[in-house]
Amino acid sequence: MPPDPQFHDRPDSLPPEPGAYVLLIALERELPLRLPGKPERVLTPGRYLYCGSARGPGGLRARVGRHFRRDKPERWHVDRLTAAGRMLGAWIVPGGDECALVATLSGLPVPMPGFGSSDCRRCASHLLNWPDGASIPLPDAPF
Repeated sequence: MPPDPQFHDRPDSLPPEPGAYVLLIALERELPLRLPGKPERVLTPGRYLYCGSARGPGGLRARVGRHFRRDKPERWHVDRLTAAGRMLGAWIVPGGDECALVATLSGLPVPMPGFGSSDCRRCASHLLNWPDGASIPLPDAPF
C-alpha cells in the first residue's frame, strides 16, 4: 500500500509537490479508443482508475489540476477519457510512484492494455476498471 494516499475532489486543494496519483473517472457512455499501433477498443460506461505521475513544475497541483479541466489540448491517452467522462477526484501520494499504485490496484481488470503505459516496461496498463461491488485498497473512496 502506498503511504497515506489522500483523496481530493477539487484541484484547488492539491499540493504543488511531485508525486503520483490515481484519477477516479466516471464514464457514462461508451468511448471508442485507439492507441497507436493497436486495434480499437471500446470502454464501456463505468468507473475507471488511471495512475499517473507528476514530476514537473507545479507537481501534483499542476498535473492533476489539468486533468480536472475540460478545455485542454489532448497530450496524453488519459485526456481522451477525462474529456469524455467526469472527473470525480484523485488520490495523491506525494513522492509516490505510479507503478506502485498500479501494483496496489492489480486485482482490478485492465480494460485497455498499453493505456498510459507506453513508456513503462513494468505495467500492462495504467488504466484500470473499478467494477461495482469491487473494493479498492485506497482510503476515503467516495463510493
